[in-house]
Amino acid sequence: MIIFLHYFYLIKILIITLSLRLLSIFASFNISNHPLLLHTFVRIFYIFSFNLYKKYTNICVIIAWKYLKGVMLTNNQQIYQGSSDYIVSPELMNSVNIAIALKKPLLIKGEPGTGKTMLAESIAKSMDKELVIWNVKSTTKAQEGLYTYDTVQRLYDSQFGENDVASIDQYIKLGKLGEAFNAEKQVVLLIDEIDKADLEFPNDLLWELDQMSFYIPETKKTISAKNRPIVIITSNAEKELPDAFLRRCIFHYIDFPDPEDMERIVKVHHPDTEQKLINQAMDAFYMVRNIRNIQKKPSTSELIDWVQALIVGGISPDTLKKEIPFLGVLLKKNEDLDTILKELDRNRQSKTRTFGRR
Repeated sequence: MIIFLHYFYLIKILIITLSLRLLSIFASFNISNHPLLLHTFVRIFYIFSFNLYKKYTNICVIIAWKYLKGVMLTNNQQIYQGSSDYIVSPELMNSVNIAIALKKPLLIKGEPGTGKTMLAESIAKSMDKELVIWNVKSTTKAQEGLYTYDTVQRLYDSQFGENDVASIDQYIKLGKLGEAFNAEKQVVLLIDEIDKADLEFPNDLLWELDQMSFYIPETKKTISAKNRPIVIITSNAEKELPDAFLRRCIFHYIDFPDPEDMERIVKVHHPDTEQKLINQAMDAFYMVRNIRNIQKKPSTSELIDWVQALIVGGISPDTLKKEIPFLGVLLKKNEDLDTILKELDRNRQSKTRTFGRR
């Protein structure tokens, strides 16, 4: 069964490669003048790459970017190349650029603290664009991102104010999505932690994200995007998102950084820190993450905060070999603190017994 599935996914990749090879052939005939043709072949790529294993998806992203980069350059589109304060993998960079080229939202998933929100900040900074942030909460409704109609203020003005209440426009306030649509220049729109809202929230945005417009019945006006925003959507995977919504997004999962990438990330935030301290801190950090029964493993952001605490506290690298100070910066649950303390005590006793035998 497993072998069959692998062959199934490999066949999909072959189809994707063939469609993109055809795309490259058409590119030689100036495909930028035929957006429908471009969309058709890229759609083939997306349909077959949707929900593939992660390793296959990365291959598809690399293949797609190989051909779409030329199209972006032909159309004088900006290309995201990372920023000095954000370490971005080649796969993630390619996913961002593919989303920009296809004019689709980029859905980013990953563990909390892996830099999903900071990615949008990095894109805005590197491409010199304004960042519009829509922080989604459990009570957030899709309508709030479009506009709100202040009926209370209008009622108050009709009774006590001097404003002309017949003009409803003055009581319409655009939400974050409306602001992004109405901006004079292209902006980066971050819809942060979309999985916090109820299940209908993503579905309620399908039309607006597809058409880049929405209708205000109170004023009988349609707000259309003056410049299509670069849409970044983050999710901590607390809830499954609807398939209809996922099909309209480019997807990328941010893996937890390996030690080499993590060291680069730490050095970006703490460039003047002693190398020995960084090494010891990372050894302790990954040791804590690898302990079984930890309910909430420390994330990248917590490591960065912990290194800062070590620096401020004047903790030496040798101290980290014996103990792990400021555990409350790394761990946020009492059960995890108890688990770590028991594990450290067990290791200490084991070393003591070993030394006693010698």
